[in-house]
Amino acid sequence: MSDPGQGTPPPTVPATPPAPAVPPAPAQASIEDFQKISLKTGIITAAADHPKADRLLVLTVDIGEGSPRQIVAGIKGFYQPSELVGKQVVVVANMKPAMLRGIESQGMVLAASNGGTLVLVSPERPMPAGSMVK
Repeated sequence: MSDPGQGTPPPTVPATPPAPAVPPAPAQASIEDFQKISLKTGIITAAADHPKADRLLVLTVDIGEGSPRQIVAGIKGFYQPSELVGKQVVVVANMKPAMLRGIESQGMVLAASNGGTLVLVSPERPMPAGSMVK
């Protein structure tokens, strides 16, 4: 007889890798939810590097209100300040102001992203600053 503590170990079953995490689906928005957001066309009149952040630009955007808005955007790796002046964008005009690395942002520019690419959302044709996006 053989000793149960000796001999060939039982075969090991490879561990099944865990299934990749699937992000939860975003909550559905009603038309009333969407109507709370004020989207307007804007024209970037100035752009500069943020003095305290590697990925942020400080934009001056005319959205048809008489005085331009200052908007801080995380687009520095995708755009240079010089190429943004004169560009039309879509802005969330009724965002609460937020301090981003010591500079107040008075809105949000919309962008589309896919992995390592990011592009600003802009109207297909030129529109006056402040035009409503529906």
